[in-house]
Amino acid sequence: MLAFAVAVTFSSASAQTVFRSSDTHPDGYPTVEAVKYLSDLLKERTNGRYAIEVFHSGQLGEEKDVIEQAQFGVIDMIRVSMGPFNNMVPETIVPSLPYVFRSTEHMRKTLDSEVGDEILAAFEKHNLVALAFYDSGARSFYNAKHPVKSVADLKGLKLRVIQSDIFVDLVNALGANATPMPYGEVYSALQTGVIDGAENNWPSYESSKHSEVAKYFTLDQHLIVPEILAISKATWDKLTPEDQKIVRQAAKDSVKKQRELWEAAEKTSRAKVEESGTQVVEVDKQPFIDAMKPVYDKYLKTPEMKALYDRVQAVQ
Repeated sequence: MLAFAVAVTFSSASAQTVFRSSDTHPDGYPTVEAVKYLSDLLKERTNGRYAIEVFHSGQLGEEKDVIEQAQFGVIDMIRVSMGPFNNMVPETIVPSLPYVFRSTEHMRKTLDSEVGDEILAAFEKHNLVALAFYDSGARSFYNAKHPVKSVADLKGLKLRVIQSDIFVDLVNALGANATPMPYGEVYSALQTGVIDGAENNWPSYESSKHSEVAKYFTLDQHLIVPEILAISKATWDKLTPEDQKIVRQAAKDSVKKQRELWEAAEKTSRAKVEESGTQVVEVDKQPFIDAMKPVYDKYLKTPEMKALYDRVQAVQ
């Protein structure tokens, strides 16, 4: 699938085995650069036996598609948002809930603990081996209609969301109309008025050029959802136990690099869009948090979900 030549950033021609890795984001984006860094670590630690070819900008498909391709072994590796996994891997639901993390520091401490390891382990029965969590910052709303200064200002707005039930329920609970849509279609949908707005982090808002067509950015930070870096189980099972250990450790070691790149990108992207005329609106988050009660009631029904939520909250 997609075996023809496409533009990738790649310098691993000498490697014996080259993993094909997919990312929806453009070249230079922190997740793309982190996987390139992971490739360098693998080349170094396996004496050039393994490397990674990064297909950025959605060249191999949108996130939902590449998850399926990785499950079938068509793609070796994927970097995907956690949202699309919610209906497949129940353990991803709790870290995808709105306002579940008090801060980026809380999110990182949680995912670097045993709680994070258990969530990663849950992917294996779905033909994927989740290797690490990457940062994707806090997600906030932006729109082309008017400044959103309160929950009431969201009423009736058509907002694009990731193809995930939690995202749909979150937006609907705030009185807006959730419109699930692949990431690659958002710019034209904003431009043509098919949707009024969307929600994402600073680097995505800037690199996707959504800031050109939706100038009102509301800093409500409703989600701090990590990204998943995973390898196809079909690819994983071909590796020796020793090589599996090297790949897993290199993926973990790439997290520090990705976080550094992320923090720098957030600052740069925010400065760029503010300079270009984006109006940033600060809000009182409490009314947004209060509106999430039906979302929590729906997704924390089982003892297992409640227990996982409590463990997340207990991380200090």
